[in-house]
Amino acid sequence: MASFMVSMAGMFLAFFFVFIVTCFVVHIYRKKPVTTNNLPPGGFGWPLLGETLEFIRAQRNGTPGKFIKDRIERYGNPSVFKTSLFGHRMVVFYKPDGNKFVFGNENKLVALWLPEAIGSLCGKCLNTSRGHEAKWLRKVMLPCVGPEALSNRYVGAMDVVTRLHIKKQWEGRNKVTVFDTVKPCLFELACRLFISLDDPNHVAKLGSLFNTFLKGIGSLPIDIPGTRFYRGKRATFAIKKQLIMLINQRKLALKQQNASSFEDLLSHLLQSSDENGRFLSEMEIANNILLLLFAGHDTSAVSITLLMKSLGEHPDIYKNVLKEQMGILEGKAPGEALNWEDIQKMRYSWNVVCEVLRLNPPVIGAFREALVDFEYAGYTIPKGWKIMWSAAMTHKEEDNYPNVTKFDPSRFEGTGPTPFAYVPFGGGPRMCLGKELARVQILVFLHNIVTKFSWDLLIPDEKIEYDPFATPVKGLPIRLHPHKL
Repeated sequence: MASFMVSMAGMFLAFFFVFIVTCFVVHIYRKKPVTTNNLPPGGFGWPLLGETLEFIRAQRNGTPGKFIKDRIERYGNPSVFKTSLFGHRMVVFYKPDGNKFVFGNENKLVALWLPEAIGSLCGKCLNTSRGHEAKWLRKVMLPCVGPEALSNRYVGAMDVVTRLHIKKQWEGRNKVTVFDTVKPCLFELACRLFISLDDPNHVAKLGSLFNTFLKGIGSLPIDIPGTRFYRGKRATFAIKKQLIMLINQRKLALKQQNASSFEDLLSHLLQSSDENGRFLSEMEIANNILLLLFAGHDTSAVSITLLMKSLGEHPDIYKNVLKEQMGILEGKAPGEALNWEDIQKMRYSWNVVCEVLRLNPPVIGAFREALVDFEYAGYTIPKGWKIMWSAAMTHKEEDNYPNVTKFDPSRFEGTGPTPFAYVPFGGGPRMCLGKELARVQILVFLHNIVTKFSWDLLIPDEKIEYDPFATPVKGLPIRLHPHKL
């Protein structure tokens, strides 16, 4: 009898879960019928689910471009095609001309759109704002992540933190799992730079919450216990609660004029107002700090991990990078920190990073929404439809990258690839605000790691999955070989 009751309870929970999912999908799937017959080629897949499962499967298999490539071949190589993802009718752009069109028509024909989970967890911030508000937030935040801040304050601080991290977590060890080791270091760095938080216990607690938050933004927004979104939502609430506590402490310090040493994003946001004299609310500040903490370490940790994977696979490329970095090291006094001028000398190293990001962009692309009916490539894109542009597929086009699977940093010499054929940071008005920050983070870490170690990959050809960012499934375990002095 007891087993029967347990079985019935399990069946009830399963039925309840399916019912909730179905209700959710039906809710977001409702839309005005489309009457035009001039839609792009493609199909909507299964009722309600569309082609979402195939899309997710391709990401988890580490081949995000396969979803698009299969449909390009199926529909006769169109410039765009239609599909249904996450309960929304969608058009996919994957060529440089399509990227140019989307980026060039921001806030005219198209505007930002995000899957429901991201918008719900991130709240009102730069990443979820449109139009004038997005422009103002971008203008406010740029001084804290742009070249001036990097050259005047951040490069030296990044170098010091990175050296300490390598001394504590890498030196004296035979094996290291790269992603699991690098990510906490970059999160600690982001906390120091943006909110002047350097308490190890506090940083570690926030970092654990951020890992749960990250899984939540890549999920369906099903808010019931046991789901990723449910756990992510609870983690997000806890993160914002801690951030608001820090905000209130900083407000008090500013009021008492005891915050002159805090030249960081938090103080800057607290003291910035728009042309009408409106200041951001505490929650808006918390949302934007959450965004920068998230964007300021996750994608860079992924990029560094993929970079070390590629250098482990291509010892000739590693030797060239080492030669460039040793040249920079030899021109400095013992213990002298890197500076902005040193970063500008790392041209070959940055070409290598660019090739890593071409082959495995950390983020596969992004989304927009059609503001009006418009024409593209002879097809009508209806108002309200969603748009996805794909970095993953754009970077794999043979027309722009001959011998496309070959690892070849020389592609980025001179003028580099065709315009809009290389888009790991997006483009147009919504190009990634932290592009320069990421470049410096990656190059500072690269300098410090290659001048101390070479390494072997313990899992050759380790699979990469997108969940939601490109990450080796085992975190890239390596065997370290310290350089002989």
